[in-house]
Amino acid sequence: MTPAPYDEGPGPGAGLRTTPPDQEARAAGALYGLAIGDALGMPTQMLPRPLVVERYGPVVDGFHPAPPDHPLAAGMPAGAVTDDTEQAMLVAGLLLDGHGTADPAELARRLVAWEDSMRARGSLDLLGPSTKRAVSRVLAGASVDEAGRYGDTNGAAMRITPVGVAVPSSDLDVLVDRVVDVSKLTHNTGVALAAAAAVAAAVSAGIDGATVAEAVRAARAAAALGARRGHWVAGADVAARIAWATTLVDGLPGDEVCDRVYTLVGTSLAAQESVPAAFAILSACRDDPWRAVRLAASVGGDCDTIAAVAGAVAGACHGVAAFPAGARRLVATANALPLDETAAALLALRAKARPDG
Repeated sequence: MTPAPYDEGPGPGAGLRTTPPDQEARAAGALYGLAIGDALGMPTQMLPRPLVVERYGPVVDGFHPAPPDHPLAAGMPAGAVTDDTEQAMLVAGLLLDGHGTADPAELARRLVAWEDSMRARGSLDLLGPSTKRAVSRVLAGASVDEAGRYGDTNGAAMRITPVGVAVPSSDLDVLVDRVVDVSKLTHNTGVALAAAAAVAAAVSAGIDGATVAEAVRAARAAAALGARRGHWVAGADVAARIAWATTLVDGLPGDEVCDRVYTLVGTSLAAQESVPAAFAILSACRDDPWRAVRLAASVGGDCDTIAAVAGAVAGACHGVAAFPAGARRLVATANALPLDETAAALLALRAKARPDG
């Protein structure tokens, strides 16, 4: 299949300073990276790695439409994003409307409205299992603390990037508190909160100037804190799995990175698989965000989420200009996403959250 064409000319975010990337470029990079990774992984999500290779080659070369037999995305055009980006933008709107806070009941109402809109569009990409169960429980009268007690999938991690943009990395305890506030409605378990905290901390560290290696260390530290929060469920330690996964891919070529992550780390919806998988691929391509998101979109399984997470962290560390201008333009226009404006507004919240803000 021929990927959607795009050029290298000036695109959205092109006017931002990027040498070295300042916070504005890094904040925009986080949101663009999320959307670009998500859109690259849209047609390959929930397919086995061998089928991805058969259809697209060992590494996806660009944006493709979903095939007509796709289990979730049939009929979606090249460059379309999925629930990962749409729910992240939903969380961003919630934070902005709440001046940095997120009301759980309002989050539940917005998630239900979002799913209704997806059904109206004919989409099968609806609320994930943990979110669906928790939202139903809280709307039926369950407490927020109890509604998400069994949510152990990656739904919180996939939509947490706006928290990383809006909250500084200087105090990880405060950052994890904000992650819990946004996530406990649907994913109030140690394993899911650890995964979400890892993503938010890596994004936040990147915006504060961290390299990818430094952002991965921040992710591990935040995951260790997040694992102590929420309800216990059986599951591997996210911080330990990030550390292990990132050592598995050192020095490997791209197709072997994908094969090793798919085989050993895992690419399912489980938070302790998909989030370490994203950090492993990111570490293998620490200097090349565009390659990182293409590799992540090629691993199969829940690879739209894996690519979205890898893209968000890579964009935060390298800035928006690290992604091709045409790729930025395509995802912004094809999905009517106000990514630059949202990034700037979240960054304004971040400024107010600083101790000297």
